[in-house]
Amino acid sequence: MTSILESLRRIQDRIASACAVAGRDPASVTLVAVSKTHPVESVAEALAAGHHVFGENRVQEAEEKFPLLRPSHPDLRLHLIGALQTNKARQAVRVADIIESLDRPKLAAALAEASQKEGRRPRLLIQVNIGREPQKAGIDPDAVDDFLGLCRETHGLDVQGLMCIPPAEGDPAPHFRAMAAMAARLGLDTLSMGMSGDFETAIAEGATHVRVGTAIFGHRPYPAG
Repeated sequence: MTSILESLRRIQDRIASACAVAGRDPASVTLVAVSKTHPVESVAEALAAGHHVFGENRVQEAEEKFPLLRPSHPDLRLHLIGALQTNKARQAVRVADIIESLDRPKLAAALAEASQKEGRRPRLLIQVNIGREPQKAGIDPDAVDDFLGLCRETHGLDVQGLMCIPPAEGDPAPHFRAMAAMAARLGLDTLSMGMSGDFETAIAEGATHVRVGTAIFGHRPYPAG
């Protein structure tokens, strides 16, 4: 059975190879190890292997794991990458270093209020529905400019970049390319795109963060119900 340490090394090697092909410095790409549904012991194993950047989908799960680990790992960084309900905004602000799923005006207002109450301002990424898929969350590509203005000028939010999940079918490269062009036009320097199956393509198109879970932690059954 492959250990988490071995899996991390394998993914880092693949990131380095993809960067070499793209003519990029491997240090320009951050691996977000997505630990959703995996126990705190798995995160601790990754920390022991020297990895410190993690992603979680659910605020409640993040709250159960990461406060236990932060005291002994002050360099730990947590990204919330899943859909975020407005009534969870304060919890999200309390636990996360980066929230990648800012996707609607109501959530922007809730995060601004939560940041003021908590005295903490996580960095934020706008989630873009780059494939305009009706079943997916995210701002329509044509609405990103106005939404960014609302987040910054009305709510004073620290928006640093964009995130997307491209359509499962077809070549993701054009979607990643469109995201990179959008980020460049808006002067945003963080671009979270690419997962276990397509992160090398994302790196070729300019991703600064790639989100990899299964290839590091393996499969884990979701709880029933």
